[in-house]
Amino acid sequence: MSQKRFSEDDVQILAKDTVFKGYFQIDRYRLRHRTFAGGWTAEITREIFERGHAVVVILYDPARDEVALIEQFRTGSLAAGWYPWLIECVAGIIDEGEHPDEVARREAKEEAGADPTHLVEIGAYLVTAGGSSETCRLYCAAVDCSTIEGLHGLEHEGEDIRVFTLPVTEAYQMVKDGRINNAMAVVAIQWLMLERDLLRQAWLDHAPA
Repeated sequence: MSQKRFSEDDVQILAKDTVFKGYFQIDRYRLRHRTFAGGWTAEITREIFERGHAVVVILYDPARDEVALIEQFRTGSLAAGWYPWLIECVAGIIDEGEHPDEVARREAKEEAGADPTHLVEIGAYLVTAGGSSETCRLYCAAVDCSTIEGLHGLEHEGEDIRVFTLPVTEAYQMVKDGRINNAMAVVAIQWLMLERDLLRQAWLDHAPA
């Protein structure tokens, strides 16, 4: 079955206004778009949460078959009524003009004190396309988990980050039983479970002497 492909001409943005600008930004769109049947929708009004675009890095030690994860407080989790200290992967926002690779290496250092020796891009996804423009670009970085420990983060950004290491299989079990419950980490750990044998072969063959 052929798939209908739309173009930018199939969307009409009638108006766009910034209705809030603080730590984050909210824009209101008035638009309409073509339908699969060939007509046009009625006018649609939607508020879009603008918070930039993020890089996520799962830190993996191929020699020890371990990952380094972080734990930190999240206001969104608190507002949802969930336990607000979440176990996550290293992550950060891409500033204007920055290359995602640079952000991945910077955040690995700032949030976990890690210096990746290899970096591979996993892919990218929309976080919540129904209400935000935010995207996440995922990476896996080769690190030495024996050197990773302690507390990290930038105080002026309100960061209080605990880093810890554990076997990949234990991290995967934490995904399965719900102890890891944020999408970024879930996607990254599940990807690693599928790809880690190939990564170990590639990265250990090119490990420094």
